Amino acid sequence: MIGRATTLRIATLALGFAFLYAPIALLVIYSFNASRLVTVWGGFSTRWYVALLADEQILASASVSLRIALLSALIATILGTCAAIALARFGAFRGRALFASMIFAPLVLPEVIIGLSLLLMFVALDIPRGFWTIVIGHATMGACFVTVVVRERLTGVDRSIEEAAADLGASPAQTLLRVTLPIAAPSIMAGYMLAFTLSLDDFVIASFTSGPGSSTLPMRVYSQVRLGVSPEINAVSTLMVAFVAMLLAGFTGMRALRARRNAAS
Repeated sequence: MIGRATTLRIATLALGFAFLYAPIALLVIYSFNASRLVTVWGGFSTRWYVALLADEQILASASVSLRIALLSALIATILGTCAAIALARFGAFRGRALFASMIFAPLVLPEVIIGLSLLLMFVALDIPRGFWTIVIGHATMGACFVTVVVRERLTGVDRSIEEAAADLGASPAQTLLRVTLPIAAPSIMAGYMLAFTLSLDDFVIASFTSGPGSSTLPMRVYSQVRLGVSPEINAVSTLMVAFVAMLLAGFTGMRALRARRNAAS
C-alpha cells in the first residue's frame, strides 16, 4: 500500500513537471530548427540565432528591457528593504495598517489595474511616457515583493543580536549597517533577483506605461508573434530562459558558498 502511494506521488509530480516544462523544452528544441516552419523539423541549425544577432529591433528592445530591469530592481530593492525594516522593527506605529495595506496591495491587484492607474497618473501629471515611466511602474510592482521577502527574513531573526550591538555602544545607524543589513543580505539579494526577473518578464504594465522608442523585449516579441510565430522568436525566448536560469544558478551557488563558509567558521 505504501509503495503504491509513493508511485502515485511520483507520477503526479512527473506529470506536473511535464505540464510546466515540456512547452519550454519544445521551444528550446525548435529554436535550433533549420526549417522556417515552427511545427516541421528540418534538421539542426543555428541560423535563427545568427538572424537574431542581425535584428536591430530585437537587440534594441533587449537592451531597453535589461536597463529597465536593472534600474527598477535596484529602486524596488531599496524601497522594499526600507519598508520591510519599518514593518519588522518599528513596532505598532500610527498608520501601520494603512502602510502595510498599501505595500501589499500590488500583490493581489491585477496588473491591468496597476498599469491603468499608472497611466492615468502619468496623464494627469502630464509626464511623457517612456523609459522612466516603465522604470517607475516596474519598481512599484517589485517593491512589494522585495518587502515580503526581506520582512520574512527580519521577522525570523533573533533581535537579541541587534540589542547586544546597541548595548556595546553601537548607534542605531551602526546597528542597521553592521548587523541588520548583513543578516538580511541574502533575502535582499533574493528580492533584487525576484524584482529583476519580474521586470524582465513584464508585458502588461510596460504596455500601459511605455512610449515611443521604449518598447521592451516582451512587447516586441508579442508584436511579432501576432503576425505569426517565427523560429527567431523561439531563439530569443530560449536566450531569455537561459539568461534567467544562469542568474538563478549563480545566486544559488553564492548562497551555497556562503552557507559553507558560515558552517566552516
